[in-house]
This record gives sequence, structure tokens and C-alpha cells, in this order.
Amino acid sequence: MANMEMKKTPMPAQSPGERRKNFREVATGYTYEMAINEAKRCLNCKTKPCQKKCPVAIDIPAFIEKLASEDIKGAYEVITRASALPAVCGRVCPQESQCESVCVRGIKGDSVAIGRLERFVADYYRENYKEEINIPASNGLKVAVVGAGPSGLTAAGDLRKMGYDVTVFEALHTAGGVLVYGIPEFRLPKDIVRDEINKLELMGVKIETNVVIGKTITVDELFEDGFEAAYVAGGAGLPRFMNIKGETLCGVYSANEYLTRINLMKAYLPESKTPIKKSSRVAVVGGGNVAMDAARSAIRLGADEVYIVYRRGMEELPARLEEIEHAEEEGIIFKTLTNPVEILGDENGNVTGMKCVKMTLGEPDESGRRRPVEVEGSEFVIELDTVIMSIGTSPNPLIHKTTPGLETNRHGCIVTDGEDGRTSREGVFAGGDAVTGAATVILAMGAGKKAAAAIDEYIKNKK
Repeated sequence: MANMEMKKTPMPAQSPGERRKNFREVATGYTYEMAINEAKRCLNCKTKPCQKKCPVAIDIPAFIEKLASEDIKGAYEVITRASALPAVCGRVCPQESQCESVCVRGIKGDSVAIGRLERFVADYYRENYKEEINIPASNGLKVAVVGAGPSGLTAAGDLRKMGYDVTVFEALHTAGGVLVYGIPEFRLPKDIVRDEINKLELMGVKIETNVVIGKTITVDELFEDGFEAAYVAGGAGLPRFMNIKGETLCGVYSANEYLTRINLMKAYLPESKTPIKKSSRVAVVGGGNVAMDAARSAIRLGADEVYIVYRRGMEELPARLEEIEHAEEEGIIFKTLTNPVEILGDENGNVTGMKCVKMTLGEPDESGRRRPVEVEGSEFVIELDTVIMSIGTSPNPLIHKTTPGLETNRHGCIVTDGEDGRTSREGVFAGGDAVTGAATVILAMGAGKKAAAAIDEYIKNKK
């Protein structure tokens, strides 16, 4: 029987007071009964607007219909026909601005909790079924993938299903990209990432870590080694700074470094060999999901006060609403319409504070958002011992500097021809953050799927 409740089933979670003291996952997930009940809210629309808004085109009504009839295995099979990382996407995909934003149930109430249901199906299947791995026969043709993040892994999985011998080259010592170094454990447990990657390896995808393309080996040398095509999905890991006085002081981090130390190197554990400053008063400059991750990590490391410093207002914050709400619940202090102009330090080179100015919003800029304008005479100082810069990232220039004929734009992003990832260099495709700049996991995955199809077409036509 259909569930016509107007509100979506709430997601159980740790209390704010409890979770700010640990790195365990905040949302604990639906029970079996909750998931079935929420699945029955779906109207199974024939036009499938939710699927059209999904970057990897999951047949959402079909998997929810299976779930509503308690066919968990069938629901999982529907999801994994389109997505190689369902447990990941169910947790970190911004469903509220994609599939759930066009859900018909959302017209007069809450949309169906599509992301929560995807997470439930993936988790339940992993815990209750033995994965049936299909190992495709090899067609004898090799494809290289640069970067073992969500875009690279998605392309690798799709190409392997087509029969290609796929090797993924990862610069770090662990595969996963932003899934392991960027997103904290309390949002995305790393054992889930390892499980998803393990499935790809069992399917025959080869992953070589500690290989820096452009230094260890070049793209040209990959072609010399017999690879038919290369997909560059190296992400956007080069942090940006504001170029203000004091950014070289001890206690200033990029969000990338801060989160990598915590997430990948486990700096919060007593036995970790990777140090991280035990801060008391922290400011995170920026308003995106990465800024929220850094601020919420700082609270869990024991900081007394943590600020989000953002030059626009609360309504303009680019982070997911859920992440903003969780941060507020955990005691993060939002200093919006505020912009840093100098980081202050003592005679020993340690951060002591940050000089800021108040802002007001003027006319819209080229992005369509109202431009922040400084309020004269509004300077003030926040006392701090740590500053974390989270104002964006750009692709590492190493690959395009060592690959002749590979065109990039003024931001250092690789230029592609349309959505299929073709670049100016014959046989080289690119996608994800290396092309768009820092974006979401699911958009990177969508780029990986499109590029895999284009690479298959390219190789077949070449032969």
C-alpha cells in the first residue's frame, strides 16, 4: 500500500553533543522498516524526472519499486547497472539539487529520500549478500586511467565491463582520491570506499599506486607501452590561497592538507605518525562542503571555538544545507559577510589572529551572485591559533605541462570538446575536476561514464 505521508522518513543520527567528540558516521542509516516505508512514498512516475536529473542516469523509480516490494537484491542490481559506487553516492551526492529536486512528491511535501534509500540498499546488500563478481572477457586492448578518484574509478569500471584491460595510475599510496583524502570519516566511512574499490579490482581493474603521471611516467610513454587511450581524471588538488599577509605563518593550512592529514593519514589517532596542530581557536575561510568538513573536523580534534568565515551571507553559502545544519548543531560559529585581510602572528611566527572586514552585498557579478563589497571602517580582529584556507582548488599542472598538445584554460583546467571528454590531444580524454575544477563526486562520476563510452567508440573507429 502506498505511503502518502507528506514528510520523508527522518534519518537516525548521533546527537550533536555525542558526535562532536568522535569521527564515527553522523547519520546511522535507515532500518529495514524505515526504508520500506519511505520507498512506498514513491509514485513510480512513468516520465522518471528523477532519473533525468541523475548524472549517472540510475533508473530511480525502478530501484525504489524493487525496494518497496522488499526485493533488495533486485534494487541493488538496478542501481549498479549505472553506478559503480552506490554506497558512496548514497552518502555524499547532493540529491537535494539533483534527483530529489524534481521529485513529484516534493511539489506538496517532501521529496522521496532517494539518497537515503540508495545508501540503505547498498549497505544492506553488502552486509547480507555475497557479491557476485562478473569478470568480463578481455578484448586484448589496453586503456590507461590517470587518477583513482570517483571519475577515474567510474570510467575504469565501465571500460572493464566493455572488455578493456584497464590500469588506473594513482599518485597517492591509496586509491580513492577525494573519497579517502578529502571527505571525513564521519560523512563517508573509509571501509565503504575500500569495499567499492575492491569490487572493481575483483572485476579485473588494475590499480597502481605511487605513480605520478608526468613524473614517474608520462602520457606519451603510456602510449608507447601499448595503451590505446588515456583518461585523465587527476582531480583538482592544488589549493588556492588569498595572497594576503601572514599566509606563511605556522598554523595556516590549506583545507586539502588539513583534511588529508586527518582522513588519509589518521592524524587524529594517538599512534599516527602524521602530526597535526592541536588547536584551540580555529577559523575556516570559505563556505563550501570542504570548509564544513574542515570546521567539523577541527571541532572533533578538540578545538574550543571554530569559525566559518565567509564573505557572503548564509543564504549564499554553497555547501549542502544538511552539512550547514550539522555544522550549526555541532557548535560551529558562522561569521558571514566577513572577509579576511591579514593573518596576524607573534615573534615566533605562530598565528595569533586574523584581521577581517565586514562586507555587504552589492549588484550581481558574472556568476549571478550578489558581489560582496567592503564596508569602510569595519576592521576587527578574531583571536585564533589556526587558519584553514578553503577557497577552492585547481588541477595540478604537471600532467598538461608534460603532455604536448594538451590544451588548458586560464584556470589550468583541461579543455574538452563537448561532454564526451575528448581533448586537443589524440587519444587523450579527460573529465571530473581536472576539467571542471572542484565539483561534486556524482558529477565526476557522470563525466567518467560519458568518457568511457567515448573511448570505446574512439578505439573501435580507430581499429
